[in-house]
Amino acid sequence: MTLLGGAAAAWPLAARAQQAGKLPTIGFLGASTPSAWNQWTAAFVQRLRELGWTEGRTIAIEYRWAELREERLAELAAELVRLKVDVIVTSGTPQVLAAKQATSVIPIVFAAAGDPVGNNLVASLARPGGNVTGLANLTPETGGKRLEFLREVVPGLRRLAILANVSNPAVVLEIAEAQAAARMLGLEVVTPEIRRAEDIAPAFKALEGRVEALYVSTDALVITNRARIHTLAMGVRLPTMYPSREYVEAGGLMSYGVNLPDQFRRTADYVDKILRGARPGDIPVEQPTKFDLIINLTTAKTLGLTIPESFLLRADEVIE
Repeated sequence: MTLLGGAAAAWPLAARAQQAGKLPTIGFLGASTPSAWNQWTAAFVQRLRELGWTEGRTIAIEYRWAELREERLAELAAELVRLKVDVIVTSGTPQVLAAKQATSVIPIVFAAAGDPVGNNLVASLARPGGNVTGLANLTPETGGKRLEFLREVVPGLRRLAILANVSNPAVVLEIAEAQAAARMLGLEVVTPEIRRAEDIAPAFKALEGRVEALYVSTDALVITNRARIHTLAMGVRLPTMYPSREYVEAGGLMSYGVNLPDQFRRTADYVDKILRGARPGDIPVEQPTKFDLIINLTTAKTLGLTIPESFLLRADEVIE
């Protein structure tokens, strides 16, 4: 009986699903809306296709969207568990925690999470253990690099604001790292706290005239409101540093951080391994491998900033 149980556990999830008369099913738990995550889900599905998984033919995907209502995450995660999906894919620490609380059996793969060990998502990066694994999206030096880039393009920068959703535990860790890096660079820091969309405009009003640049920490709330944040930042003429290109496409000054479409592509590789029989607890959590530095020259000109040629040569992309 022990041998038979072990054989069943090693039998690929895909084979078990097909034996049961249904396609292997991925439960996709998104924090905001399909349109906000469209670029990332497209990268994920494309990579699945390259690996031989075609939606509707060899695999099914059940999408659930929290629409920025964090209180819905537990309900949606439980719904995916009731559907008996074969693996849950998500991104962001609150989403992973919700999925982890809903099941200790169904494999969970995260596309991005800040400090997975510090936030108790996994036991260690090398040996996650349990049913959770995926890709980290933050390295300790990232915050410092963003601040260094800001100092390069904002002459005489002394006072800085860090805008962040403090209800996200991963963001709180990033704030601490950014504050420590700012102190090392001799920068004064103001940290307006936001927890919901209604907090964003008052935060900018409180910053007016107090700081010379803005560092924005990302999460679902912030990225969904990126156009609004850009408009408010331009209204008080604040140069902005963001973590990913989506913000710069919306008009932000510049970004430095992991390439999120690449993270979601790599997530598909994790899912492929799990559907073919690998145990999530045995698949190491990987660090980011691709970082992008992107700058919007139109925004720079509007703010009256002259970007050094040396900076432009290092940028991965210049938007004009």
